Amino acid sequence: MAKKDNKHEIIVKIEGESWESALDKAFKEEVKKVNVDGFRKGKVPRDVFEKRYGKERLYIPAVDYVIEEAYVKAIEDSKLIPVVQPKLEIVSVNESGVEIKFIITTKPEVKIKKYKGLGIKPEKVKVTKEEIEHELGHILERYSELKVKEGSVEEGNIAIIDFEGFKDGVAFEGGKGENYELEIGSHTFIPGFEEQLVGMNTNEEKEIEVTFPEEYPAEELKGAKATFKVKVNEIKEKVARDFDEELFEDLGMEGVDSKESLEKEIEANIKAHKEVDSENKYVDALLEAVGKNTEVDIPEEMVEEEVDRLLHRFEEQIKMQGISLELYYQFTNSKEEDLRNQLEKEAYNHVLYRLMLEEVAILEKIEITDEEAEKEADNLSSKYQMEKEEFLKMFGGLDMIKYDLEMRRVIDLLKELNK
Repeated sequence: MAKKDNKHEIIVKIEGESWESALDKAFKEEVKKVNVDGFRKGKVPRDVFEKRYGKERLYIPAVDYVIEEAYVKAIEDSKLIPVVQPKLEIVSVNESGVEIKFIITTKPEVKIKKYKGLGIKPEKVKVTKEEIEHELGHILERYSELKVKEGSVEEGNIAIIDFEGFKDGVAFEGGKGENYELEIGSHTFIPGFEEQLVGMNTNEEKEIEVTFPEEYPAEELKGAKATFKVKVNEIKEKVARDFDEELFEDLGMEGVDSKESLEKEIEANIKAHKEVDSENKYVDALLEAVGKNTEVDIPEEMVEEEVDRLLHRFEEQIKMQGISLELYYQFTNSKEEDLRNQLEKEAYNHVLYRLMLEEVAILEKIEITDEEAEKEADNLSSKYQMEKEEFLKMFGGLDMIKYDLEMRRVIDLLKELNK
């Protein structure tokens, strides 16, 4: 077993019955892919197959059948605990067996110079009168009524329009709409479009000249001049509501039946959000402070694996908004390499903090019992209304519950040690 820092090279040989079994399985798959005159497909005898295609054709497919066995043997023999998926290469392969080299990366040494008495304090949370007033205004805005308006389009009105866009006199794809509700001042259309609707009357038609921005997603329209034929079908204006009984009924908030009770509810909600935000910032500041007092040589593979995870999470998030990664790259004029570079610092910090918290757990002798993990699994599966076994499978098993609990307990301890 060769070792370089926390990278270990382990060579495992698979031979005998295991290798013969793998060659047999490989043959059963490979024989389905060939055609030999005089034999039905998949029924070619092995000696005929090997004579025509050579025994060597079975070697690489056979390796796939013994990789897992070889890896288990490498871990059992070396007693190593890998922190990332190992790299492997075939050293040699022939009819008697295969030698596979695994490059296993283990946890690096972590030295924390200081993690107590760092003077990190949580931010005190306050809710101002202005913040409450601002939210009251939002509520009146959200629950305002729309009424048909006589006269012309003004800022803040809703114009119901038909429109069709033309470039060089030819209508372009996606440039047409009927009875489209456009709030004037929302800036949801091309710059200059909404402004030119101001002053138009119901049933009035007009041609609007605009220039598409250079960063517009559609390549053929970037920076292009276009003409839109527009007709205003109807104009609506927002009519502000009062804090009356009807509005409180529309709000449907339990215990809220007056402006005063609404203000208290708003204050409580703002405070709760600020406390969560303050707590997150406090934990981030604690981790950053301990991180600055930590010495560790983080393997590149650990960071790369975390970048993969963050990239997958990002892909899932934008997918929920109906955007694929390919579309995101098109919109942002970027590629995967750019996104990976953006995620690298965050990934590095995630790995650093994880290693750091694990080391604090060792120093402070923090361990989670099976009983504590089982109880947490019961609580969480009940909270998410799932069968316990189903929840554990989704979460990654009881060991992941234990790890998660351990990390949370370490963070709670860091708070205590830095009050």
